[in-house]
Amino acid sequence: MLHGIDLEVERGEVVCIIGPSGSGKSTLLRCVNFVAPPSSGSVIFDGHEYSSPREHRWLPLLGRDERRRLTRLRSEIGMVFQHFNVFPHLTAEQNLTLGLRRTRGLGRAAAVARARTELTNIGLLDKADEYPARLSGGQKQRVAIARALALDPQLMLFDEATSSLDPELVAGVLDVMRSLAADGMTMLVVTHELRFAMEVADRIVFMDHGRIVEAGPPERFHEPTEPRTQAFLSSLGAGGALSA
Repeated sequence: MLHGIDLEVERGEVVCIIGPSGSGKSTLLRCVNFVAPPSSGSVIFDGHEYSSPREHRWLPLLGRDERRRLTRLRSEIGMVFQHFNVFPHLTAEQNLTLGLRRTRGLGRAAAVARARTELTNIGLLDKADEYPARLSGGQKQRVAIARALALDPQLMLFDEATSSLDPELVAGVLDVMRSLAADGMTMLVVTHELRFAMEVADRIVFMDHGRIVEAGPPERFHEPTEPRTQAFLSSLGAGGALSA
């Protein structure tokens, strides 16, 4: 459960959210694109305000106008989940072309061309015809990232994108995320990769018990001011501060 969250993310900014399990990090991301509609308050995205549906919380039960607004919001926000969420019955290429054809209305040839461009960008063009069962965890996660990017989102949400990966597969996914940050993609990233957060984030947000406890540029977290932040970082063996 979230309590009094007030967070603004500027265009082109990378904000990393850290905190203990159960602190509300993933819930916050899911509220941003209404996968989990907030029970109160609103989300303002690209100048448009989105409030929680009054009568129904499930998309199929909403009125036509409200459903259209939420669909538009979600089409502009890409999300990458902890457990890949790629379609097992589709090849890597088909995972990308499905959304391009249904959401963006591209023809088959245009969708394939765009999908292959995105697979090339993540170094997986040679896996275009492979099914997820034949891909490593890191490769599946990179396909999930490419699928989201193919729709040209204005904002990317990453919910612990590397936490389900074997350690040796983490680097490849983080490299893709570093590249996105370098290219100016607006990103809201829930992560336990503290070194990555220090390196890439414009701001770091520490959450606990559904609240934002402390937020600021990475340098602030070398010497955090809040006791709860200090205790969390110390518990990770960081000695109360993050290492660059």
